[in-house]
Amino acid sequence: MTPLSLLQKRRAFKRRIEEFRPRLFRLACSWCHNPDLADDLVQEALLKALKNAQQLRDPEAFESWLFSILNNCWRDHFRRRREIEDIDNVVLIEEMTPSHYAEQQNIVDKVRSAVASLPAGQCQVLTLVDLEGLSYMEVAEVLEIPIGTVMSRLCRARKTLAGKLLEFQPEQHQSPNRLRRVK
Repeated sequence: MTPLSLLQKRRAFKRRIEEFRPRLFRLACSWCHNPDLADDLVQEALLKALKNAQQLRDPEAFESWLFSILNNCWRDHFRRRREIEDIDNVVLIEEMTPSHYAEQQNIVDKVRSAVASLPAGQCQVLTLVDLEGLSYMEVAEVLEIPIGTVMSRLCRARKTLAGKLLEFQPEQHQSPNRLRRVK
């Protein structure tokens, strides 16, 4: 090829790219909804197309080739824009971390197990008073037992429950600086 034919081919390629510019701009605007950004993306895509014109092997694929370049510029825009944050600098807003939730669920499971192990009468009174918020009189009416029985069952249930739950007290909640008397 002569230098003149190369120059003519290059001019024809530039003209074709320039004719395609409005379509690229329309597409970029539909993607980013910002005319200024769309113009920047189209300009970047056209510069890359001019710089890499030799990579276009099939002239029939010119349109898809330019669209691909624009798409890559769009992706590059997001990569450059992505904020990278050091995870060590992240301050947890939530006071409740997954380990807190797991610990709470463990406590709930232990309480449920301890309540389930109570005798039926104590379990009924305890759940009606402490979980459902009924008065002693209402519990007596519901269970058809005297109010004194409600109070005694509730007292025994709470003492039994406290004893069982103290067995489950995790060592980590005990004060490490706690002094014990040694004889």
